[in-house]
Amino acid sequence: MSTVISVESLWKKYRLGVVGTGTLRHDLNRWWHRVRGKPDPYAMVGQTSSPSPISHFPSPASSAPSELADDEIWALCDISFTVKRGEILGIIGRNGAGKSTLLKILSRVTAPTSGEVKVKGRIASLLEVGTGFHPELTGRENIFLNGAILGMTKAEIWRKLDEIIAFAEVEKYIDTPVKRYSSGMYVRLAFAVAAHLDPEILIVDEVLAVGDAAFQKKCLGKMGDVARGGRTVLFVSHNMTAVKTLCSRGVLLDQGAIQVSGEISDVVNAYIRGNARNVTGQEWATPESAPGTDDFRFKSVKLVVPDRGETNHLTVKTAFDIVIELWVSRPASVNLSLPLSLISGEVVFVVASPAKDLAAGVARYVCHVPADLLNDGAYMLSVLVVADGEVRSRLPEALTFEVHEVARTGHWMGKWPGFVRPQMRWNCEQLPANSQP
Repeated sequence: MSTVISVESLWKKYRLGVVGTGTLRHDLNRWWHRVRGKPDPYAMVGQTSSPSPISHFPSPASSAPSELADDEIWALCDISFTVKRGEILGIIGRNGAGKSTLLKILSRVTAPTSGEVKVKGRIASLLEVGTGFHPELTGRENIFLNGAILGMTKAEIWRKLDEIIAFAEVEKYIDTPVKRYSSGMYVRLAFAVAAHLDPEILIVDEVLAVGDAAFQKKCLGKMGDVARGGRTVLFVSHNMTAVKTLCSRGVLLDQGAIQVSGEISDVVNAYIRGNARNVTGQEWATPESAPGTDDFRFKSVKLVVPDRGETNHLTVKTAFDIVIELWVSRPASVNLSLPLSLISGEVVFVVASPAKDLAAGVARYVCHVPADLLNDGAYMLSVLVVADGEVRSRLPEALTFEVHEVARTGHWMGKWPGFVRPQMRWNCEQLPANSQP
């Protein structure tokens, strides 16, 4: 496959300037004070007049195109990668990692400070909600406007108009000014136009997050169709399930630099582990300070290994208990529900305790998790208190923890597939040679 995007040693610098006062006279006065080293005469009380020290991403001085002033930052630092035709590349990272800046450079919205970007083919970009739309125009008129901005001819738009409207599911409102559209309707119409442009390269930022689940699924399917048609997709999202499902390769950005690049499963795992924070125990001193409702408040939630107590190191061979204590203020029939998920969001399983009649006071629940059940990975446990058939209190992300691999015998040492890896009881015997099947 030929290369359609080539990025070589890309740097992007931003200056953290002050906002103007609103008048030329005051701006000149502020500039004159700054030149003489005087405090800003228009600064708010308690505000410093000079920029505070900034933590810049460390980079070799020889590779940086220029030195940074105190009021400048590197949004991108020495980014290099290539994308093949028909490839779906996932770009992930925390907020502020540089993902949107990179896409804006690839979309030619902004120019890099240094470096080179080579793109072969027409690009369609969805970077922000409502980009390319005029609020006073109707949805139909904006299809023609947005299509023209993205490079479609009028004849192309006419041929695909009905298909675009049907995909966006806004037939009823297509002749209504888009200023009356919700953000979800904006995105649906914008994505429909971009996807039906048949671009060689489709760039999609996190805009799909404002759509409903059904439309997100529809969009992901359309992006898959675009890629199978031989075109290229760059996809930015915080939904790791969608990224792993759709993308074949990924890039992890952190503080403007590439941390990991390669197979999408390896990149997502690196992102998840970087964000995971082990919380293997929480405890509250009084009911007033504890989360929950007036009827049920959490006293403590702990992960305990028998004979070892609380721990933050588990392996696939470790059995452990989840110990939960509740303050109960009124008698009720109560059971607990424990959803266990991967950090990326996929539910591994949900277990529930038997219902038990509780009196006012303190109740303790213990759930035993056997060894040889969970696969290695990062997990998140939530707690739901169900009383008289209704959820009365919940503690999302009560515990987060990692399960580590142990040394294995055999030739294959890769990642064990699946969410769980239970040890089942087996029986094997040699049958006589003359036995019938």
